[in-house]
Amino acid sequence: MDQIALNHEASAGDTHKQLVSSLPQDVVQCLENARFLHLATCIDNQPHVSLMNYTYIPSSKYSSAPVIVMTTNPSSKKTNNLLVNPNVSLLVHDWVSHRPPTQGRRMSGGSPGPEHRSSLASLLLNLNTSAISSISATINGTAQLVASGSEEEAFYRSQHLENNTFDSEGGVGMFNGGSGEHAPEDGGRECFVVGEEVRVILVHIKDIRTSDWKGGVKDWVLVSEGGVNGVR
Repeated sequence: MDQIALNHEASAGDTHKQLVSSLPQDVVQCLENARFLHLATCIDNQPHVSLMNYTYIPSSKYSSAPVIVMTTNPSSKKTNNLLVNPNVSLLVHDWVSHRPPTQGRRMSGGSPGPEHRSSLASLLLNLNTSAISSISATINGTAQLVASGSEEEAFYRSQHLENNTFDSEGGVGMFNGGSGEHAPEDGGRECFVVGEEVRVILVHIKDIRTSDWKGGVKDWVLVSEGGVNGVR
C-alpha cells in the first residue's frame, strides 16, 4: 500500500503565517471540545510541562481578545517559572489518546485485549477513527497571575469553576494543583479552583500553530486593533 506523503514544509519556519483578528474556527472547536491541555513553562533553559484543566473565554469586559484561564497552587513549579518568564506554550487537542493494544501483551499491564474489554472501552478506543477534531493546536502567549482579591480574579475564577464542574464521575481538578492525589467528590473545586490560596492564571494568546494527522502545519498570529494582541 502506498504511503501518504507527509507535509513538512511549514514546520521549518513560518512562511505560511497569517494575520487574523480572531481565532480560526477549527482552533476554537478544539479549545471548546478538549478537557485538558499541556502547559509548558521554562526558566534557565529547563522546560517544565503540566497537564491542566482550563477554560477558553472568547472575550469579556476585561479582555476583548480571547484568553485561556487556569488555576494553580502558588508554590508550584509552573507558578515560579511563569513569574520569572511569562512566555508559555500550550498544546491542546481533543483526540482520544488511549493507546490501542499491540499484538504482544505488555508485561507492565497495558491495554486489555478484546476479550477483556467492555463495549464502552471498545467505543472509546475506536473514537480516533472519527475524531471530533482533525488538528492539534500549539498556542504561544504570555501568562499573568490575576491580582488576588480583585473583581477580575473573581470573574475568571467563577467562569473556570462553571466550566470545570462535572458530576462525581468526572474527576475534575486532579491536574491543577499538582498533588497527584484523587480529587474529592466535588471534583477538587475547593482545592484547585476556589481555594483561598489558589491563583488564577490568564494566558494572552499571541500566535497559534496547528498540525493535522498528515503533518500539515498552519501558522496564525492573533492581531488586535493595537497590533499583535494589543502590542504594537
